[in-house]
Amino acid sequence: MPSKNMLPKGQRHRSVRAEYRATRGVEEATPPPIPVLDFEDDSDPDNEADSSTRETIRHFHADPAAAGHRLDQYLAQAIPDISRARVQLLIDSGQVRVNGQPAKPKLKLLGGEAIEIEGAPRPEPLHAFPENIPLEILHEDKHLAVINKPAGMMVHAGSGATDDERNHGTLVNALLYHLNHLSEVGGDLRPGIVHRLDKQTSGIILVAKDDSTHRKLGEMFSNRRVAKTYLALVHGHVAKDDTTINLPIARDLIRRIRMTTRRADGRTAVSHVHVLERIVSPYGPFTLVEVKIETGRTHQIRVHMQSLGHPVVGDHLYGAPHKIHNTQAPKDVDEAESTLELDRNFLHAAQLSFLHPQTNKPMNLEAPLPPELQSFLATIRGTP
Repeated sequence: MPSKNMLPKGQRHRSVRAEYRATRGVEEATPPPIPVLDFEDDSDPDNEADSSTRETIRHFHADPAAAGHRLDQYLAQAIPDISRARVQLLIDSGQVRVNGQPAKPKLKLLGGEAIEIEGAPRPEPLHAFPENIPLEILHEDKHLAVINKPAGMMVHAGSGATDDERNHGTLVNALLYHLNHLSEVGGDLRPGIVHRLDKQTSGIILVAKDDSTHRKLGEMFSNRRVAKTYLALVHGHVAKDDTTINLPIARDLIRRIRMTTRRADGRTAVSHVHVLERIVSPYGPFTLVEVKIETGRTHQIRVHMQSLGHPVVGDHLYGAPHKIHNTQAPKDVDEAESTLELDRNFLHAAQLSFLHPQTNKPMNLEAPLPPELQSFLATIRGTP
């Protein structure tokens, strides 16, 4: 016998989730967003002690919208400039107090609690060490070196890392093995590192071997006197042959590992995109572009291309598909034979031009596309 709660015959395919939730008093509306915090700072501006040794205590009250949230989740959303890992580190180090008491990350908030954060996150120090990792050196002199970094290699260990395993296999580890000395401006964890490339981006990176060169290169990057050119393959056909993207970039408040162009308080970022080739293939339309950047923001090219609706191939974080299907393949063909996958971003730092900071000699370095990207291009072009 049909249940009295069943829908009439002919309507049983319809979802009753909304009606069920209404009867249970569950609201369908999205919960209110967590406001970004403004801190009260109790540091003494007249204190003559070195600012690097002073501990600032920041006071605020949890917003009513924090009710029901865990402490670590709330702070990660409310403090946009500190990553979730750093929030966890603050709490685990006893630097966060709620109503005057040390708090646990899982503490459920009611809203209105008095919260204090003392100082900045203090990760356990890591010290880079030499590792015998193959390294392609494009240029080296007594002041600097230019490296062709492979995809999959981190430039240096993460600053918040507490696990020594994250301090293996980085570019810094390889540099310490192959080069006699590196500048110390970047500290023990980043010796010689003047600028960075994303882990899954390959290509040219510049390294300083002494402190004077490091500081001069840093000034050159800040003053936009280093020309950086990238090659990228993106999904779809970019409409204009030349496009300048001038959109600020900031960290995404919801997905902390991403950056976004949708926050008004982002940092200035400028990318110049030039179309090299529009490709029509059984795997869909693609555009090979050359990108020159004036600034060097985190994920800049990746997030700027996403803002145009053309994510970089292989960049799953910003919307590129994991598998690219051959739409013209017969239906009886095995899926593995009719799909393409790229386990890295199709983004390569191809050229770097600058005046040598010590000799004033023009330096123009190039790194060809690595074999895996050349092979991918040949496949979608249909060339052997």
